[in-house]
Amino acid sequence: MSLEFDQNLEKYTEVILKVGLNLQKGQRLLIFQTTFASFPLELAPFVEILVRKAYQLGARFVEVLWDHPQIHLIRFQHAPRDSFEEFPTWRRDVKLEFAEKGDAILGILASNPDLFIEQDPDLMDIRRRTSLKHNKPFNKLISKNATNWTVIAAPVDGWANKIFPNIAPDKRKTKLWDTIFDICRVKQKDPVSAWNDHNNKLHARRRFLNNKQYSTLKLKAPGTDLVIGLPKKHIWIGGSEKSQNGIVFTANLPTEEIFTLPHKDKIEGVVTATKPLNYAGSRIEDFKLKFSEGKVIEATAGKGQKFLDQFIKTDEGASRLGEIALVPHSSPISQSGLLFYNSLIDENASCHIALGRAYSPCLENGEKMSDEEFMNIGGNMSLIHVDFMIGSGEMDVDGILENGTSEPIMRSGEWAFEV
Repeated sequence: MSLEFDQNLEKYTEVILKVGLNLQKGQRLLIFQTTFASFPLELAPFVEILVRKAYQLGARFVEVLWDHPQIHLIRFQHAPRDSFEEFPTWRRDVKLEFAEKGDAILGILASNPDLFIEQDPDLMDIRRRTSLKHNKPFNKLISKNATNWTVIAAPVDGWANKIFPNIAPDKRKTKLWDTIFDICRVKQKDPVSAWNDHNNKLHARRRFLNNKQYSTLKLKAPGTDLVIGLPKKHIWIGGSEKSQNGIVFTANLPTEEIFTLPHKDKIEGVVTATKPLNYAGSRIEDFKLKFSEGKVIEATAGKGQKFLDQFIKTDEGASRLGEIALVPHSSPISQSGLLFYNSLIDENASCHIALGRAYSPCLENGEKMSDEEFMNIGGNMSLIHVDFMIGSGEMDVDGILENGTSEPIMRSGEWAFEV
């Protein structure tokens, strides 16, 4: 690798630790793979850089939960078919311990999107449900911003091969690194300052929407005609947030979205996905959902129908919405023209919605509510939270005030209001 690459990699780790996590002196740090995506051992040099930089910034202790996706593939190929409810509870316990103590949490999403694509969907579903069940307490703390956390991406061979099949194999991973540096503002002269400016712009957008307190959103685009009710005292979030232990952090790198929670019982109409969904090792393409009284009543997919049916039936909340996010079509990720097969990045190219759990900070005092109180006001509860992309340069979004007045929020995929 070149000197320029080394410098960009160093700046990327600074953005992760200073902007994403805002790692505090004396704080512990846990680095792990996200729920369904193990990061390969080929990422060891990058993780070593992260660990070194974390200690240089004053971390008290850094732990890495190593994993390797090929091990899971071998399990699907050769393990007893009745063994897939087995789960390494020590991994769950480590994550939960760090989150409960207010330690920093860094998730890395870096996997080959095609690795499990040919595996038995029923076994994939058992594995997914088992993992969700065991990780429920941890995921609940994360959804409440109990501590500072962030999720990032890093290139691996299988992923780079998927995105850049038409360039020389030995250049693909370097190209993906370069792309991640671009969309994460790493190439700016001062990336941390660039991120502060970007977060401030997102904050201005969310303040505008929070002051409006629209009662309803209407989304229209080819294949989409969706009405989304919003709970009273909903909160739009975008850019950096503050954890319950008082640390300002940015949960996703990159991030381009402003999001809030829908009212779980007040969604009507149809919505068509504009990008494939990669989730838990499976892929769903060309899919459409129809909602009535907040619930999915019809789901069709050109590819991945069985998996779509399975995850919508994970639990009662899996068939209802937990997030509506607005992203301009001119976002750097959208303008790259790439499909990343990675929800962290793809969701920041497009307006999106999420089936499943809503984030409690999107409701006034939501973090302090019991599950029952949260649901009574309109928040959704579920084991899952699955984002999928619905936006394009043809999407219009209107906000409806309590008095029935309709105002434009987005036109042709771009913001329709100034801040």
